[in-house]
Amino acid sequence: MSETQVFGKVKVERLTRYSGTDLDDLCEATESAIVEGGGFGWLKPPPRQVLENYWKGVLLVPERRLVVGRLDGMICGSAQLSRSPRNNEAQAMAGTVTSAFVAPWARGHGIGRRIVSEVEQLARELGLLVLNLDLRDTQRAAIHLYETLGYRCYGTHPTYALVEGEFVPGHYYYKRLDEPPAGLAT
Repeated sequence: MSETQVFGKVKVERLTRYSGTDLDDLCEATESAIVEGGGFGWLKPPPRQVLENYWKGVLLVPERRLVVGRLDGMICGSAQLSRSPRNNEAQAMAGTVTSAFVAPWARGHGIGRRIVSEVEQLARELGLLVLNLDLRDTQRAAIHLYETLGYRCYGTHPTYALVEGEFVPGHYYYKRLDEPPAGLAT
């Protein structure tokens, strides 16, 4: 699989630097996902400068890789692959999918699925054997997506997050990248 995949108006790529309107597009997509309750951890959009600094910082962290989805050329979603720090040799085989989202206006085009597939391909290229992630219980569409992609829930935390004064459960998932997909002969 190449570093860039094109599917009609949808493009998924590994981003290593921002150009043109990339940073602004990414911030706008992030803000709309936050407002819609689409994850990302923030409950309300932070000031734009905070978002810009966050996204600039993502590209500076050696253990992080950024995969973005574009719709008609605009960044509309992303996910990050985080690897363990070098001093954690025992877990060097595992990565974590974090901050995955697709802006509400870009949903329904398969962008999330394509972003996750590209993150998995990148993880394999880096020699990772396992991907981990966690999600709030309210992220029903994301939970469905990950489960259909073979991620297995191994635990639930009943007080995972606090949203509008109420505790929300969270679920922990993993996927072995060295196993054949379900339904395929070994």
